[in-house]
Amino acid sequence: MPSALPRTMSTAVEGVSNARAATWLGRMRRLGVLVVVLAGLSAAAWLAREALLRGLADLWIVSDDLAPADAVAVLGGQIEVRPFAAADLYHRGLVEKVLVSRNREGRAAAIGGVQGHMEANRRVLLKLGVPEDAIELFGQANRSTADEAAALREWTELHGASSIIVPTEVFAARRVRWIFDREFAGRGIRIRLLSLEPPGYTRTEWWRTPAGLIAFQNEVLKYLYYRLSY
Repeated sequence: MPSALPRTMSTAVEGVSNARAATWLGRMRRLGVLVVVLAGLSAAAWLAREALLRGLADLWIVSDDLAPADAVAVLGGQIEVRPFAAADLYHRGLVEKVLVSRNREGRAAAIGGVQGHMEANRRVLLKLGVPEDAIELFGQANRSTADEAAALREWTELHGASSIIVPTEVFAARRVRWIFDREFAGRGIRIRLLSLEPPGYTRTEWWRTPAGLIAFQNEVLKYLYYRLSY
């Protein structure tokens, strides 16, 4: 009888050890399966990255169909894109008036040492053949797209305009759309957003250049900032 107890205890210990080993092996199998699945998903994502990144840009970018409007508004910045688009719309007969944002100028521009955005845009438009009497300024010391949206609303109300075209870059378009829709809500004025590719990248291969990566990242952050701030 005394010799039976050690054998029982030994059997129990062996059973516990076997159970722990089985549990450990089961966990390792599940972990192995998870690693294989994650590796497969990562490989698939890598192989399909171009399609995924193009799809991401397509989801982010917004734009409207073109139609005749009372005016086209040239916002501050991106002088390589916005005034060129405005001049093209004017020459195509889609607008009769080109509005240029009167941006807040830095000290160097204020003393005439350099051209500010407003004057640079105006000169580009003149060089592109837009008559001076077709160019008009709007706003006073606009510091942001939100200021420009408010100033443009005031201009439309003063002049009885019903539609404005706003050209902007592909990644900035969502932020511009949101702030203009907010400013013009319930006023019966149509804002047509024209999304354009800048010289530094394209919407289909934006991730291949530093300019595209930085632009996308910055505009996502700006959009979030606008949604939280206005």
